Amino acid sequence: MNKEKLLLWTLAAINFTHIVDFMILMPLGPQLMRIFEISPKEFGLLVSSYTFAAGFSSFLGAFVLDKFDRRTIMMWVFLGFFLGTIACALSPNYFVLLTARIISGLFGGLTSALILSIIGDVIPDSRRGRAMGLVMAAFSVASVFGVPFGLFIASLSNWHAPFVFLAILSGLIFWMIYKYIPSLTAHIVAEKFKPTPLQVIRRVTGNGNQMRAITLTIMMMLGQFMIIPFLSPYMVANVGFTDMELTYIYMAGGAFTIFTSPWVGKLTDKYGKVKIFTIFMTLNVIPIGVITHLGATPIPYVLLISTMFFVTSNGRMVPASALITGTAKPENRGSFLSFNSAVQQVAAGLASFVAGMILAETANGELINFNVVGYIAIVFSLLCIPLIRRIKVVDV
Repeated sequence: MNKEKLLLWTLAAINFTHIVDFMILMPLGPQLMRIFEISPKEFGLLVSSYTFAAGFSSFLGAFVLDKFDRRTIMMWVFLGFFLGTIACALSPNYFVLLTARIISGLFGGLTSALILSIIGDVIPDSRRGRAMGLVMAAFSVASVFGVPFGLFIASLSNWHAPFVFLAILSGLIFWMIYKYIPSLTAHIVAEKFKPTPLQVIRRVTGNGNQMRAITLTIMMMLGQFMIIPFLSPYMVANVGFTDMELTYIYMAGGAFTIFTSPWVGKLTDKYGKVKIFTIFMTLNVIPIGVITHLGATPIPYVLLISTMFFVTSNGRMVPASALITGTAKPENRGSFLSFNSAVQQVAAGLASFVAGMILAETANGELINFNVVGYIAIVFSLLCIPLIRRIKVVDV
């Protein structure tokens, strides 16, 4: 059990660095736009390049992840991520940084599918909820400690400093991968017939259960990422928050989910994935409805609602991830989870795009139609509840 905990802590550490690497660029926007003399559109490309690269590599990963030892491929992928992070730290101009972000995204995107594949291979279904809860708590730690710390060292030095810190941390985690992740080859099917990329795609798309799992991922992303990217602009323009006060939202939400994420994992194993998902998804629509209708509001009330939003969002992801991981057998788990990861990235981008088309700005800078976005997000969220009941675990 001790070895299992060390493995899970290693996977959580990988998840932490990948999430901080993705998130840290957004609050560095004002500095980078000033230093590189770039427009908001060019900065937007800098942020989205990581997501699109991650989605692209996740799609390609579906054809190769199940052909190798999980430990070996994780070491190669994390080495690429490590080198991409060093390139970000040393970037002298916008175009070099853009290239470095694409490299980081290409390798960072593959870590998500690999983490879930390793959990699926090593942890039995009866304990998978706890494992997911622990590894997903990394997102909360990244929100509370990773991003604020990165901003803090950037304010002491310059924008390069957070990436230097991440590169040093990645070096330590590379050693943890070597030491604590065992060789995992049981999923490699010793067969003369090797499926072509088209056959790999057909294997996933021809499986009704896995397609329902992928549909669930799409609807969860549409229910979530129509809200999250516009939460900060809405809080500043409509609710009256300052840029500094925005950090309270992420720190409060992240601080609570550090504790609630492992707790939800235990509940998932005890009461079942579908039941816990249903409870948290139902609760999640309450803060979505309130947040998207807020006007000028006192900070404590906003923090109460936004923290409920983060806790319930995380609470539905833990059982959903545990269930989705169990829809694939070991021999094609990597392929399926890579597809799922690619779909997740694209759906998140699509949700942001659609919400951006619906939202409009008034003459005094306020955002309107956020309530409409909220209604659409609630519909997608509630549709997930009947869908998850039709998804079955095959790996038990």
